[in-house]
Amino acid sequence: MLTTHRKQLLLARLAADGHLVAKDLAAELGTSEDTIRRDLRELAQAGQLQRVHGGALPASPAMGDLQARAALSPDDKVALGKAGAALIQPGQLVILDGGTTALQLARHLPPTLRATLVTHSPAVALEAAKQPLVDILMLGGRLFRHSGVNVGATVIEAASRLRADLYFMGVTGVHPETGLSTGDDEEAAVKRALHARAAETVVLASSEKLMAASPFLVAPLADISQLLVPANTPARVLKALAASGVSIKKVA
Repeated sequence: MLTTHRKQLLLARLAADGHLVAKDLAAELGTSEDTIRRDLRELAQAGQLQRVHGGALPASPAMGDLQARAALSPDDKVALGKAGAALIQPGQLVILDGGTTALQLARHLPPTLRATLVTHSPAVALEAAKQPLVDILMLGGRLFRHSGVNVGATVIEAASRLRADLYFMGVTGVHPETGLSTGDDEEAAVKRALHARAAETVVLASSEKLMAASPFLVAPLADISQLLVPANTPARVLKALAASGVSIKKVA
């Protein structure tokens, strides 16, 4: 089988099954595991999948920059943002991550809400500032332009002084086995620090993030308090995610 045809087969199988096992594919196709691993490595370099131990998972389309992500699942993100905003109670200290879904949450904060919002995203802070009763604390650091958030030791050190009621974590991959992941190591470190300082962590996950993986682990899926997903999430995806032990809520 030609390399091009074999790669097309791998991608088709990945789309159908949601995962690839190199050993099984080598036996099925009558080739070596080294050949399959090389194919997977080249496909990963092209951004078409995410390699994991023993095989591959779908790569998250949400690993693009903010402009690219804004075009992905816009209706889902509005619904998730509204649902997330509704979870905030008066008087709470809430950490809000960066990203396009977090921006929707900030956009849908009730005008009567009195709470304190902590964020390392300048765009999220400016959006939340439109609500006059919300106090806003910015975590400073080096601006990571790709995601529009501040990262680095300064953010992590500031996070260590927080005791938040709620943290809305943004990720690019949500998978029952590989957990919650993102595409940058510094971003992942900041997310872990913020997660450690919150009584509850909620992830708002649009459809392109579900059952996908990114290179850097943030936390196991079962570590968060709740996962909010779109109402049209397939039953097989819900079942697979629920097997991790996470609490899942569908939002319309």
